[in-house]
Amino acid sequence: MTVEMLKVSANSNPNAVAGAIASIVRAGKEVEIQAIGAGAVNQGVKSIAIARGYLAPNGLDICCVPAFADIEIDGQSRTAVKLMIRNR
Repeated sequence: MTVEMLKVSANSNPNAVAGAIASIVRAGKEVEIQAIGAGAVNQGVKSIAIARGYLAPNGLDICCVPAFADIEIDGQSRTAVKLMIRNR
């Protein structure tokens, strides 16, 4: 299955991210959200909750599997929270 990645920051609009999640799930793909920091993780989780509401009228329900990911930013290794979202 194809996976689309979305990077979320503390300043991301949860409604906009939720719309992107819903669109990707409706297309039959999985979504991976990457977030670094507590604020970014908070926005990501809110986005997932909102996306569930967007998808429910279509009879779709999503689940989320959290994990850690080591990524490199500006030559430095950072730990991100990875939220894998898929249709149930």
